[in-house]
Amino acid sequence: MVHSSADPAIQTEQIIRYAGDEAEPRLDRVAVEEPLEIRLAGCSVAVTMRTPGDDLDLAAGFLFTERALQSPDQIGSLAHCPTDDAASAANIVNLNPVDPGLVDPARWQRAFFVASSCGICGKDSIAAVRQDSTPITSDLSVAADMLYRLPDALRAGQEVFGRTGGLHAAGLFDAAGQRLAVREDVGRHNAVDKVIGHAFRQGMVPLTECLLMVSGRLSFEVVQKALIAGIPIVAAVSAPSSLAVDLARESGMTLVGFLRAESGHRRFNVYAGEGRIHA
Repeated sequence: MVHSSADPAIQTEQIIRYAGDEAEPRLDRVAVEEPLEIRLAGCSVAVTMRTPGDDLDLAAGFLFTERALQSPDQIGSLAHCPTDDAASAANIVNLNPVDPGLVDPARWQRAFFVASSCGICGKDSIAAVRQDSTPITSDLSVAADMLYRLPDALRAGQEVFGRTGGLHAAGLFDAAGQRLAVREDVGRHNAVDKVIGHAFRQGMVPLTECLLMVSGRLSFEVVQKALIAGIPIVAAVSAPSSLAVDLARESGMTLVGFLRAESGHRRFNVYAGEGRIHA
């Protein structure tokens, strides 16, 4: 039996919980996963599986990190699409650009669907990304002690994770470690798009004085999105991939993995851009 929740990001389920050999029925909260269709001027450009919430940030962040938008001034309107089916309307977001010239379906097929696939690999792909992005030149410098505070600061902003245990998170922080924004999603890439989309809509991009902290591993796509947003330092509680490390080194980004500060066992690995971190 499924019970609805007042929070669209959470669903309550009837489960059986085992503790040793003892079993008991009870209710448990799970994170919602539903498709979101992103449209540009009414044309469908992408469908992503996401956790409902911050959908407008997600759409704006996706379109920005896929280079369909360069400035929030290009956004004419951004909203969920009204339909006869309320459930469908909640899962469709349309962005109308100020300039109709941005609407180029042929380019979407070349850029969005290829760049978002699992087929990106090798130095040719990294070189192509670097050609389309401005290398990181920020002189931002942070203390190691501040980095150790980021995992707890990120966790403190994960409200839905605290109730379900089932979401990734991405957070933006300033050089002093103050949390600027946190977004959650079942997909780590969506969480990154949501938090970058929030900053983009607020006119904060490029984020040359900010850090990005993510709750999962660092993939090529996460680093690529951070690069497009101009973020000089990216950190994660888990490991980076080889392509993520290569892209960070090629673009002048600082990349930190395995950032942990648990029970006095503080540690992290710097995979690229060690000059931005000091004792």
